[in-house]
Amino acid sequence: MKIDVEIVKNEARENFIKGYNCSQAIVLAFSKYLNIGNESLLKIASPFGGGICRLRETCGAVSGMMIVFGLLYGYQTPEIGQIKTELYTKGQKVVLEFEKRFKTVVCRELLNKIGHDTPISDVRNENFYKTRPCLNLIVNAAEILANFINEN
Repeated sequence: MKIDVEIVKNEARENFIKGYNCSQAIVLAFSKYLNIGNESLLKIASPFGGGICRLRETCGAVSGMMIVFGLLYGYQTPEIGQIKTELYTKGQKVVLEFEKRFKTVVCRELLNKIGHDTPISDVRNENFYKTRPCLNLIVNAAEILANFINEN
């Protein structure tokens, strides 16, 4: 499978601007490469926005990468051996590339926030997009994952 990196980066960016959360923006950008419908993908990814329900834990873009990663490379049987090790090795490569670029995968650290946040989403206006790094994080996550898929 060959993925056009620029297309998925642009689609992920546009998805976020349309109002999808970080995780949804990523999974929707890769949806045409997955064997699952958009409605299911969007539902699966929905609680991962804001670092898991705005708790500011693992970045939603990273969670979105791992949802796509699991759908492409995951296993379906009880597994304690080599298959799991290989999956985790490849998955760590993807996540650690994001961490290498941004020094963390933790949402609150990426946003320079302290602690958990309220469950109420911020209004997305011009200031939101100017002051938040989310668009850049999403575009980079899409690029990292697309490059990994193209190389493997």
